[in-house]
Amino acid sequence: MINEFLMHLFPRVVPRKNLTVSYTFCLGGLAFTSFMLLAASGGLLLFYYQASPEKAFSSILFLESSIWGGRYLRSLHRLASHFFLVLILLHTLRVVLTGAYQKPREWNWVLGCGLLLLAIFEAYTGYLLPMDQLALWATQTGMELAATVPMGSFVRGILVPDGVGQPMSLLRFYVLHIMLVPLGVLLLSFLHFYRIRKNKGVLPYL
Repeated sequence: MINEFLMHLFPRVVPRKNLTVSYTFCLGGLAFTSFMLLAASGGLLLFYYQASPEKAFSSILFLESSIWGGRYLRSLHRLASHFFLVLILLHTLRVVLTGAYQKPREWNWVLGCGLLLLAIFEAYTGYLLPMDQLALWATQTGMELAATVPMGSFVRGILVPDGVGQPMSLLRFYVLHIMLVPLGVLLLSFLHFYRIRKNKGVLPYL
């Protein structure tokens, strides 16, 4: 599976027709590129961010005001997250419109939907981390909405056991954002590209 993943990212030969701009626009590949940019910029942000309610916002201010390129780095991370979500949404829309979710690619469709949900959840967990007023109230609104759906109160109790913005909830959002959810995205991306390689003879543009 790892070899198939690497071959998908770095093929030995690329047909000329695959280099032309088509209706697919390589949206999946661009989304994965955005994810890699997010991982790189987020890794650098970890050197300055402090995951505590008292220091989170001040560490962001310090990054933007006192570190050379800090404001650019944070803006790059935010912009890449927007691109990541938009590209995955467009890729999903393209799959629906072209019927690429049908057999024998139905399992890849499930993996793609899982990636979309993880991308949205990743954006949600990252939104709280700056700990400004917008982040606190947006996260609070999201938790209130989650409590209205079945099992929502249970999920809310896991994510924010001591309230939005409190030490334990911030730590859980932090761990989810920098470790657990990105690992899930990476794993599903491996499986997604693996299935694309396995079904490469089905779609004419592959």
